[in-house]
Amino acid sequence: MQTLARGILSLSLVATALVSTLTLTACNTTPQTAEDRAALTSRTASFVGNAKSLDPSLSKFFDNCVGYAAIPSIAKGGFIVGGAYGKGEVFDKSGTRVGFCDVSQGSIGAQIGAQTFGEIIFFETKEAMTAFKGGKFALAAQASAVALQAGAGAAAKYQGGVAIFVMNPEGLMLEASVGGQQFGYQSIADVE
Repeated sequence: MQTLARGILSLSLVATALVSTLTLTACNTTPQTAEDRAALTSRTASFVGNAKSLDPSLSKFFDNCVGYAAIPSIAKGGFIVGGAYGKGEVFDKSGTRVGFCDVSQGSIGAQIGAQTFGEIIFFETKEAMTAFKGGKFALAAQASAVALQAGAGAAAKYQGGVAIFVMNPEGLMLEASVGGQQFGYQSIADVE
């Protein structure tokens, strides 16, 4: 029994180290150079445009949200211990960019493989968006996302003030969830 407990503790420490490494090395919320910011803006615009084309029923979310975060590429991988990271942009209801965001995730358990995907998080209420901007927003382990495909937005609903859509999963990961994600935010006013 002690051996099992030590093994679990060791895996927990490895997961913590992995997430810390991801956070320290890749996780500066805002791209550092003007060129990197322009590239992220281009990728995000393309990603949002593709999402709208793929599922026109998403218009109900774009039209009725108080804002949204779009993260065009999140890389995820793991073998027992896993992690994920991606950068994106945050927009208000009118579609005006108000800031940059990043997402990180650490996990431990039955998982193997790697994948990339994009994610859009719609905020139903000002409180949900304020929590996101204030760094007080994380997706709980049981959070679920809707795989974006034609008509998916028509049946989707907000849960806890947010609606989450994932798009373009590439690769193979025998564990796919958005739960446990942590987000960072930096206002555009602090960058430009």
